[in-house]
Amino acid sequence: MAGIKALVGLSFSGAIGLTFLLLGCALEQYGIYWPLFVLIFYILSPIPTFISRRLSDDSDSSSNACRELAYFLTTGIVVSSFGLPIVLARNTTIQWGACGLVMTGNAVIFLTIFGFFVVFGGGDDFSWE
Repeated sequence: MAGIKALVGLSFSGAIGLTFLLLGCALEQYGIYWPLFVLIFYILSPIPTFISRRLSDDSDSSSNACRELAYFLTTGIVVSSFGLPIVLARNTTIQWGACGLVMTGNAVIFLTIFGFFVVFGGGDDFSWE
């Protein structure tokens, strides 16, 4: 039952994050949909971690090069998703208010993705592995 509550909570927080993203695009004073390109970063961010968990074995407690590379790539994707709205706002493609809403949505979505890995990433009884 705890897994269901976590899944519902993660779904709710993901919906809140996407609401902030869509508000940054669809409000009448902003009206430009360029910030929706951060959706690509939302899709790409968990992929390196999924691949590294599949390829690496957890038997050793030392550092794993595959996992470290996955963390590096994931960090690059996350930083890029925060950088894209700033670059668009600096270039006056979008307004700074839309940039703030998109950045808030980014923070909520990436905390949701992190929460997914914390809740469902372990090898306990209830897992998506």
